Amino acid sequence: MTERVLTPDVPQTESFTDAEAAVDRLILLYDTAAGFLQDRFMEAMLTATRPEARIRAFYPEVRITTTSFAKIDSRLSFGHVAAPGTHAATITRPDLFRNYLIQQIGQLIRNYGTTVQVGPSDTPMPVHFAVARDPSVTVPHEGAAAFTLRDVFDVPDLTNTNDDIVNGIAVPGPDGVEPLAPFTAQRVDYSLARLSHYTATDPEHFQNHVLFTNYQFYVSEFEAFARAMLADPDSGYTSFVTTGNVEITGPNDLVPPVAKAPQMPAYHLKREGAMGITLVNIGVGPSNAKTATDHIAVLRPHAWIMVGHCAGLRNSQTLGDFVLAHAYLREDKVLDDDLPVWVPIPALAEIQVALEEAVEAETQLEGYDLKRIMRTGTVASLDNRNWELRDQTGPVQRLSQSRAVALDMESATIAANGFRFRVPYGTLLCVSDKPLHGELKLPGMASDFYTTQVSRHLMIGIRAMESLRDMPLERLHSRKLRSFEETAFL
Repeated sequence: MTERVLTPDVPQTESFTDAEAAVDRLILLYDTAAGFLQDRFMEAMLTATRPEARIRAFYPEVRITTTSFAKIDSRLSFGHVAAPGTHAATITRPDLFRNYLIQQIGQLIRNYGTTVQVGPSDTPMPVHFAVARDPSVTVPHEGAAAFTLRDVFDVPDLTNTNDDIVNGIAVPGPDGVEPLAPFTAQRVDYSLARLSHYTATDPEHFQNHVLFTNYQFYVSEFEAFARAMLADPDSGYTSFVTTGNVEITGPNDLVPPVAKAPQMPAYHLKREGAMGITLVNIGVGPSNAKTATDHIAVLRPHAWIMVGHCAGLRNSQTLGDFVLAHAYLREDKVLDDDLPVWVPIPALAEIQVALEEAVEAETQLEGYDLKRIMRTGTVASLDNRNWELRDQTGPVQRLSQSRAVALDMESATIAANGFRFRVPYGTLLCVSDKPLHGELKLPGMASDFYTTQVSRHLMIGIRAMESLRDMPLERLHSRKLRSFEETAFL
């Protein structure tokens, strides 16, 4: 017996030569599908009765077919496919990704002089994700509803929610269609939900330039900077968002205290077109660093940079000195299954230059004099915060052989995930202790110089991001991050 299925009435697949019109159609298809699921779900919950048919709606899809091996502008790292054929991507929340989609689809249309097709896909939309934008709607756990939810509605299927595309192990479907984007709609929806949970702010507030830190002091400094920017009508910044989605637009607006702090609170200094700066306090450890970047990656930020504390490994370093990472010794272990340790994580020239110039501008030092307070070198990231308590013979030898100048728990993870997700990355750390030389991270050991440098550190990260903001996207996104058979979308 064939199961009866109710689906929404949506426009069929249509070809477009205009990127904005294509994205408008994606929004219509998505809103219709999500609205249909939400209405039917609310009806079933209010009446506590099982619908007489299966309720199903589908994600929208965009696809392009190319027929020539003709070479596209080789300076670009995106906007072209590896070989002729059909490439497609399921899309979620096209309203949230509108600017990104217009830019990516427009690039394809210009490069190939052809159309893109937009229509419903054959991938069902889980009801959990369809209702996620309405905080008043809660999907009950299995057994809590009057009927078995998955008998009527599609639910998240983690067997199809993975990183196969970005990890380079995805295989074409039976019809030979290749992926067009680095993430499927289900994978994006999963991360959007996780972002709200871990950071206590909605994905809509995230900006294209993301700073990560492991020290609470930077949060206070970031809010002070944000308020100063809101007091300046010429700054270009429009509002500041803190945990709980509290948004202020004036320098003296009050922010109520948070009843329960999230695991990785995020703060957003917003600018038109999401061109502001987001700061995420990821706390301590590579697991947090991986979790944060796993989910922020689906927003396709233009860059992310770690501005945290580290252990200085050289006797010539002083508390408060800066370390600009140009290589990483990866002993964090959390990404070994996704990105083997033999994969080199290269320094990206655009990020390195922006950070060094920002240090120069903030400290008023340059050239040879900059070496007084900053070293460039290898940063080691370990998964053991108390590594100092182990037998020092092995760790110290490895650190010396690697030429490491600093050690922390998060930087290599953030850089490696940036490499994996094709997000430009960088690291500028501040030396907070020198455990190999008798200066442990203990209360009262910070010098005046250290305190001053910490105050400068966040401003350096902000200056670097503002410099990168003014850089053309085509220049910022490096070809170093692209594999042999790459998706056309960034």
